[in-house]
Amino acid sequence: MGKATGFLEYERLAEANLPVQNRVKNYKEFVLHLSDDQAKQQGARCMDCGIPFCTSGCPVNNIIPDWNDLVYNQDWRAAIDVLHSTNNFPEFTGRICPAPCEAACTLNINDDAVGIKSIEHAIIDKAWENDWVKPQIPTYKTGKKVAVVGSGPAGLATAQQLARVGHTVVVLEKNDRIGGLLRYGIPDFKMEKSHIDKRVVQMTAEGVEFRVNQHVGENVKADDLVAEFDAVVLAGGAEYPRDLPVPGRELDGVMFAMDFLTPQNKVVAGDTVPNQVLATNKNVVVIGGGDTGSDCVGTSNRHGAATISQFELMPRPPEKENKEMVWPNWPLKMRTSSSHEEGANRDWSITTKEFIGENGKLVALKGTKVEWKEGKMQEVPGTEFVIKADLVLLAMGFVSPVQKLLEAFGVEKDQRGNAKANTENYATSSAKVFAAGDIRRGQSLVVWAIREGRQAARAVDEFLMGTSILPR
Repeated sequence: MGKATGFLEYERLAEANLPVQNRVKNYKEFVLHLSDDQAKQQGARCMDCGIPFCTSGCPVNNIIPDWNDLVYNQDWRAAIDVLHSTNNFPEFTGRICPAPCEAACTLNINDDAVGIKSIEHAIIDKAWENDWVKPQIPTYKTGKKVAVVGSGPAGLATAQQLARVGHTVVVLEKNDRIGGLLRYGIPDFKMEKSHIDKRVVQMTAEGVEFRVNQHVGENVKADDLVAEFDAVVLAGGAEYPRDLPVPGRELDGVMFAMDFLTPQNKVVAGDTVPNQVLATNKNVVVIGGGDTGSDCVGTSNRHGAATISQFELMPRPPEKENKEMVWPNWPLKMRTSSSHEEGANRDWSITTKEFIGENGKLVALKGTKVEWKEGKMQEVPGTEFVIKADLVLLAMGFVSPVQKLLEAFGVEKDQRGNAKANTENYATSSAKVFAAGDIRRGQSLVVWAIREGRQAARAVDEFLMGTSILPR
């Protein structure tokens, strides 16, 4: 803990954001990390709770009380060592993780959780600023070769861990840049891509080879990888989006969220994207109330949309959860993202019945209110409406990985179409082939991907060497 009475003396302090009118003019990050003094005070709030539920609430099991205490004592160098012992990429999680650790914090029983995510953000930024993040180059090579398919957080974590124990690791990415969903799914205003680039430099020094434009199943044969490498780790994402098959789906102006977000990330990176779809001066409707939908709202605001509406099929969640029922688990409650604060009309219990078009172009959306009774959705009579829409973005989540990749390796699939593998050894039904991250567990969080990547690396190391010094 930081200070025995700190939680009584200091209030929770949120990170500052740049004003809305300034930040919507560009795609740069706008969350400002805590100052040293602010982080010290927030670290002091970590109480002597006896059982640190935050550690079990965190998918990578960060040793949170320890680095809170170190920040309180301003031992930043030790703090980053403790943080890195469980999390390869705290600059990712410190920016885009929803912080289940804070939901599990004992202080959160009275809505006053320690600002764990903000302290993590401050620690890793301090480490990069002071050049404390160094390559961990192995002292010997094992002679074993591992291919990692996919360079998102699961693939990067797997590759880094395996390289550090001396294996030769090659990461194959189908896109033209490394990073997976981090690169072409997360908008730059939430996480600038320089953070990925710095890790690529570090990992290259550690011996990881990165190959881009390597689309397994297209220009790279799965059989060739299995033949060339001692192990193959599938670490792709759950990329297959959930569709909305209603009349008018084929209209120009109705598109998947990722087809809208990815080109913008490419433009920010300096690429020229022909025929990029922009929300400028358009009436935008985002269907789906999750993180991807929020990203569409933020991007549309930066394009200069005329109006933005966001619809969610499920009922509006409560403003405050019942702590006695859910703590320390992640609660269902009303959440407002920074993108929502920038401007959007939100509504819940809405289903889309039809997209209306003229001359093949979208002009409106027809919807209606619904209610849920005994787990079944029913339309509410008399609530049908039509809203003007020039652009509809489908952000209703992702169903499964791309099946072609799994089929190329002959991997057995579970009932949801994911690669079938357990969390003990991450092995698939195909010899030498492992799976970790969203391709195995389905659509999930960056922090879960890092956890699975680390655990899969240990499993692969044990498979290759008979034993492993890597942590789980």
